[in-house]
Amino acid sequence: MSDLFAPFLATRGVVVLDGALATELERRGADLRDPLWSGRTLIERPDLVRAVHDAYFAAGADVAITATYQATFEALARRGIDAAGATALLQRAVSIAIDSRDAFWDDPGNHRDRARPLVAASVGPYGAYLNDGSEYRGEYTLDEDALAAWHQPRFDVLARSGADLLACETIPCASEARALLRCLERHPATRAWISFSARDQSRISSGEPFAPIAAEVGAHAQVVAVGINCTAPQHVASLVRAVRAVTAARIVVYPNSGETWDAVGKCWIDAPSGESLVEGARAWYEAGATLIGGCCRTTPDDIGAVAEWARTVQHVVPAVPHDTDAGR
Repeated sequence: MSDLFAPFLATRGVVVLDGALATELERRGADLRDPLWSGRTLIERPDLVRAVHDAYFAAGADVAITATYQATFEALARRGIDAAGATALLQRAVSIAIDSRDAFWDDPGNHRDRARPLVAASVGPYGAYLNDGSEYRGEYTLDEDALAAWHQPRFDVLARSGADLLACETIPCASEARALLRCLERHPATRAWISFSARDQSRISSGEPFAPIAAEVGAHAQVVAVGINCTAPQHVASLVRAVRAVTAARIVVYPNSGETWDAVGKCWIDAPSGESLVEGARAWYEAGATLIGGCCRTTPDDIGAVAEWARTVQHVVPAVPHDTDAGR
C-alpha cells in the first residue's frame, strides 16, 4: 500500500485534521440533545453536516472525519431504523464528506500548496453508544471478544464505504483497541488510525499506562498513526513523547479545548485551556506529532490557524517503516 500521508508531508511537515463536528453543528443551530448526538443532524439536517465539512476544507484541513461517531446499529435501532436503514445512513455520512472533498478539489484554485484531502470514517467507542461518558472512563462490562463482536457490523460498513481510512477515536482502554485491531484485520486493504482518550499525562482514560498499548497498536501493519484525541491539551505533549519513545509510527493528536463533558448534566464545564490550538500544535509537533487537528469545541477558525502555521513547517518526516509496500 502507498503511504497516505506522503503527499502532504512532501509539501509541509504536518497533516492538518479538521476540528469538532458535533459542537460546530451545535454552534450553527443544530439541536444535539439526543443520544445520537451529531448522528441526529445526519438524519435531520445532512445539509448542515455538509456545510461543516465545507468549512473545514476551506479553512485548510487535509482530512475530514465523518459524522459516524455515534451512529451505530444499536443506537439507530432505538429510533426505529432497521439494519438496512442504518447501513444506508452510515454510507450517506461518508458520501457527504467525499462530496464535500470532491467539490473543494474541483476548484483548481484550491490546489496551491495542497494535496487532495482525505476522508476518514469515524469509528467511535462503545462508550459513545452508552451515552454516559464511558469513553472518558473505560469502565466497560464487555470483554475484548464482546467488544469486537459489537464493533464489527459498523466497522464492516465503514471499511467498504469508500472512505480513504478509518478514524478509530476516543478509545478509553486497551481491550477496545485490541478489539478494533481484530475488526481491522478482517479488511486487509483498509488502514486506520487509533487514538485514545487520556486522563492525565501518562495514562489513558481507563487508568492503564499509555506507552505499552501505543507501542502495540503502532506496530500493527494496517495502523497508519496512533495517538490522542478529545483530551485536555495540557496532557498532550507528554503523551506524544511517551508514544515517540516506544514506536516509529506516526502520531495523531486532536485534543479538545480543555473543557470537560458532564455526561450527567449533558453540558461542558470548567474553562478552556487558555492556550490556542495553534500554540499547542507547535509544541505537539516538536514532541513528535505530525497529524494535528482539534476535537470538541474547536472551530474552523482554529483549524485555519493551524493550517496557516503548517505552511511554515518544512521538515519532512521519513516514511514509517511498516507503512510501505515492503512492510505489507
